[in-house]
Amino acid sequence: MVVDAPAVTNPTSLARGLRELVRAEAAESERLRTLAPAIVEGMWASGLMASFNPVAAGGVEPSFTEMIETWIEMAWQDGSFGWIGIANLPSSFAAAAYLPDDGFAEVFTANANRVTMGGQFFPNGTGEAGDGGFRLTGAWSFGSGTGHAEYVAAGFMPTDDGQPRLLAEGVPDMRVAIVPRDEVIFEDGWHVQGLKGTGSYDYAIQDVFVPESRTFELFARTPVRGASPATRMGLMPVTAAGHASWALGVAKSMLDDVQELAATKFRMSDMASLASRPTFQKGLAHHVAAWRAARLLVLDAFTCAEAAVAAGGELTPVLRADMRVAAVYATDVARACAEWAHLAAGTSSIREGSRLERAFRDIYTGTQHAFISEKVAIDAAQIWLGVIDDQFGL
Repeated sequence: MVVDAPAVTNPTSLARGLRELVRAEAAESERLRTLAPAIVEGMWASGLMASFNPVAAGGVEPSFTEMIETWIEMAWQDGSFGWIGIANLPSSFAAAAYLPDDGFAEVFTANANRVTMGGQFFPNGTGEAGDGGFRLTGAWSFGSGTGHAEYVAAGFMPTDDGQPRLLAEGVPDMRVAIVPRDEVIFEDGWHVQGLKGTGSYDYAIQDVFVPESRTFELFARTPVRGASPATRMGLMPVTAAGHASWALGVAKSMLDDVQELAATKFRMSDMASLASRPTFQKGLAHHVAAWRAARLLVLDAFTCAEAAVAAGGELTPVLRADMRVAAVYATDVARACAEWAHLAAGTSSIREGSRLERAFRDIYTGTQHAFISEKVAIDAAQIWLGVIDDQFGL
């Protein structure tokens, strides 16, 4: 009797299976300025696109370790592919976990869970409340993954009679609206140095009615669906893990590529290969070690918080600060590794179309993101020091 092989449910394995496709289509993604259709289809055909979702939305609810390793793998293959991983996958994860039942049925169930979603969650819009929903207006920049998304996420602040709605003293209500693509106005603003293939378009929404059932709280931690600890930790930790993993993945691609190059690389007027030079050997040892240490820090911070929540504990401000600092630190280390690899490779790293050249542009674009900025580290340190009790944005 022939027994069918079990379906692969580990998202890291699903991502690894796309290596040849991503390599073949990376240049096309850059040319199109959005992810090549063949890669998008490959993500759906493999099951990767929905894999981070709650089970009810076609996902497998991976652990943080699985998410981190998947994102590292995707970014190692190509920076734009990896960025789509930290844009589309968390967007649908959050919507599937936190949308009310009516909204989930409209967005996910009605589309047989084949829902690609991207956008900007920062509350750059306003939504006047009334008639069971919000009249949404706003403009958002860097809507990652919107080039191929059927639904667009848009962060906004609800208003009542034009006044911002407050949850507590000085803390505004912040929500996310899920809007069909045909109700969104896209701007052709994605002309950038790196991450060209991500379709991170600017977009606007003008006086569009969004039913409340297609909105959820930006900082929601009580899932309507999903049993994994991640669904009880909210979008901020998932996003932070994504940024850290993405930077580590791109940096690893550069470290691996320069190590492979070293055996055949000879500098002008130098008869010794790059691999035989002690300065290169020392630099490689240092930066590979730094990369490994940063990866372990990320895994430790996020799995410790995950374990606390799994055991029924609170996601304390300190745990949240630990995760965000790990993400900032890993990004800084990854950037330093990428710079060293770029310099060590010499002219090989400046030829257009090579993985090294593309990765260098990508990492200096992606690490500009506010989510892993100096301000985040300062906020976290202030929690450690007791200067502030909490920072709700962490």
